[in-house]
Amino acid sequence: MKRIYRSIAVPLLTATLCLTAGWAQAEERRTQFSLAWSIYVGFMPWAYMDEAGIMDKWAKKYGIEVDLVQINDYIEAINMYTVGEFDGATMTNMDMLTIPSASGIDTTALITGDFSNGNDAVVLKGRESMQDIKGMEVYLLELSVSHYALARALEMAGLSERDVTLINTSDADIATTFKNSEVQAVTLWNPQLHMAMQEPNAVKVFDSSQIPGEILDVMGVNSETLKKYPELGKAVTGAWFETVAIMLGDTPQAIAAKTYMGENSGTDLEGYEMQLAATHMFKTPQDKLDYLTTTRVRETMDFVTQFTFKHGLLGAGAASPDVIGIELPDGSIWGNEANVKMRFDHQFVRMAAEGTL
Repeated sequence: MKRIYRSIAVPLLTATLCLTAGWAQAEERRTQFSLAWSIYVGFMPWAYMDEAGIMDKWAKKYGIEVDLVQINDYIEAINMYTVGEFDGATMTNMDMLTIPSASGIDTTALITGDFSNGNDAVVLKGRESMQDIKGMEVYLLELSVSHYALARALEMAGLSERDVTLINTSDADIATTFKNSEVQAVTLWNPQLHMAMQEPNAVKVFDSSQIPGEILDVMGVNSETLKKYPELGKAVTGAWFETVAIMLGDTPQAIAAKTYMGENSGTDLEGYEMQLAATHMFKTPQDKLDYLTTTRVRETMDFVTQFTFKHGLLGAGAASPDVIGIELPDGSIWGNEANVKMRFDHQFVRMAAEGTL
């Protein structure tokens, strides 16, 4: 993770005056917040709600301003949130655990908008099953969600990572790499997955529809900020579900919304709808509440914590997979109750479902 260090030398008097001013400013309630997002099919609603003024409308209702900022690099957006440059950022549940939460930043999955339902896959050339991958070199972005998907695929096939050789490859290069005749196996996600499947002998031997609900796409927000400023949670939740209702409808506005999202993610309406078909979006607040139960979240995070601990992603001092406490939807804590840094708090979604936002 990139870390930002700033060293500023100032006279003692100036420092004292600045500190005094800082205390006075801290006593005032904040009205401006910023959330970072990056390009991915499940994150594009943030672009449309910004363009269409939906975020501004809901923010105004609660007397605040919410800036939605596009960051071109997915991991960099999470890093910038982690060091305090944003109040929240788009990320997967695994990256939420291993970057901000593992760094000590208490983070809440304010919006869990979807889960990958085929957007992540293992692709082989001219082979028909996961068992055929044994002994092969597999190109992937190591320690990413693709790596997690491969590990789950191997496990379900009765294999392990010891049965393959991993070749670390950037997500920007992996689709082009697959065109090389010597490369026989890749693990990747859309839109690179769509490009890889254009190869004449490409066979998808596993995809994330076989592990439904395990790769969640969320807007992670600083938990202390949400606690102090619940109006932020209300405004963002209201704007999200209004946007999703529009894009998943059957109106001309829905077509316009998805066209905008497609074009601004480097494809078109057809390409975006193809990716959307492999993404399970929660259309209503109740849909999310019904699916993301305490039992399901616990089962999902059990897989995720086992994987991340095994690969050293929970910090150098992590003694077990449950070193980080995770608050579940019913308010119970799974893992270390003395170190709760990751939360699935549905309070704002319940308000949306009840119509009280």
